[in-house]
Amino acid sequence: MIPLSGSASVLCVLLICALPFALAGLALIYAGFSGARNTSQVLIGSLSLAAVAAVIYYAIGFAWQSYPGGVSYAMQFGSTTWDWIGAQKLFFHSLDWNGTAACFIAGSQIFAVGIAAVIPWGACLGRWRISAAAVSTVLLAGLIYPLFAHWVWGGGWLAHLGVGFNLGGGFVDPGGAATIQVIGALFALSVLWLMGSRTGQPEISTEPGGAVHQEIYMLAGCLLAFIGWLALNALGAVLFAGLTSVSLVPVVINTLLCASGSLFIALLVARLRFGKSDAALCAKAWLAGLVASSAVAAYVKPFSAIVVGAIAGIIALSAEWLLREFCDLDDPAGAVAIHGVAGLWGLFALGMFSNLPPGQTLAQLVGIGTLIGLMLPIIYGVNWLLDRKLIHFSTGSEDQPPAPQQPSSVKHGTDLVTGT
Repeated sequence: MIPLSGSASVLCVLLICALPFALAGLALIYAGFSGARNTSQVLIGSLSLAAVAAVIYYAIGFAWQSYPGGVSYAMQFGSTTWDWIGAQKLFFHSLDWNGTAACFIAGSQIFAVGIAAVIPWGACLGRWRISAAAVSTVLLAGLIYPLFAHWVWGGGWLAHLGVGFNLGGGFVDPGGAATIQVIGALFALSVLWLMGSRTGQPEISTEPGGAVHQEIYMLAGCLLAFIGWLALNALGAVLFAGLTSVSLVPVVINTLLCASGSLFIALLVARLRFGKSDAALCAKAWLAGLVASSAVAAYVKPFSAIVVGAIAGIIALSAEWLLREFCDLDDPAGAVAIHGVAGLWGLFALGMFSNLPPGQTLAQLVGIGTLIGLMLPIIYGVNWLLDRKLIHFSTGSEDQPPAPQQPSSVKHGTDLVTGT
């Protein structure tokens, strides 16, 4: 691959250095949704799983993800080539660190896979044993994430839908709405299905509130996550969408407008329902807007970014309620809806609102169908095998003592915040 220019290389290094803010932001947001007893466990687990993901991705994950133009395994059916998985050397030995895009892809992905690993951990909020979560993360970083990332970012068959089937520019996902967010959400959904709902949960009131420290965690996490998402979307625009550094200003603007449109919906809903703003609702909507922006920020106009963000807030918050009330999904942080549903919406919206070639919407639908119809069964299957055959998932914490019984007069936040 041709090395990037000096200015582009410096920019990519700076953006990679900002990616940990996304990890820190997610960890703080999830800590805000946990009770005071589980706050430290959520933060320690987030850091630990990001570290596990980084080591495994370095060892084997990148070898299977590869990069555009890299060595890979492919099958030929008629006149169409189906590129399935990378075939690079282990431990980054295929990289020369000479300033090519492949080097920066490896540098950014070792953080991106950590973001994906933190999502299921946040969905469980202290119910999942760290040991079991670490084993599941090994499969995420070493197999599932690299496989789908190769299809999208490594020159795989989803990226070539435009060449092989004239479907726009192929499946497009510059900021990782599918590869990072939805894959992480599908892992979260699988683990929550296997765990089931907790029994004996305290009844949640309909009054807004929650401990002050929880709100501080959430809102501080939103600010840090925004910095990390700017880096994530800008890196994706340079490395996977082919934008130059001078073309990144619209990406930054669209990221902010997408999150702002979603936040506006949350403020409106909170005002209508509670008569005042609610930190938990705002945090979830802000994060949903950022997730949707990962798909569209590099390709849409600013007004379209606002529309995409506003719809992301509506469908993410609605999906969270539907999953809780009708599917009995025990997900207090709303991780499945925020990262999964909002991410899927952003991918579909890219086909609707972008100026990519005709057929782009259908290409996006093929990618969405692959996530739900192929990746979800695979992810559920590997986690089911872990739970049944290797290490049992836990419905409690292995590191914290049992919580003391609270008086019945204590209220437990809103239906958007877990009890404290």
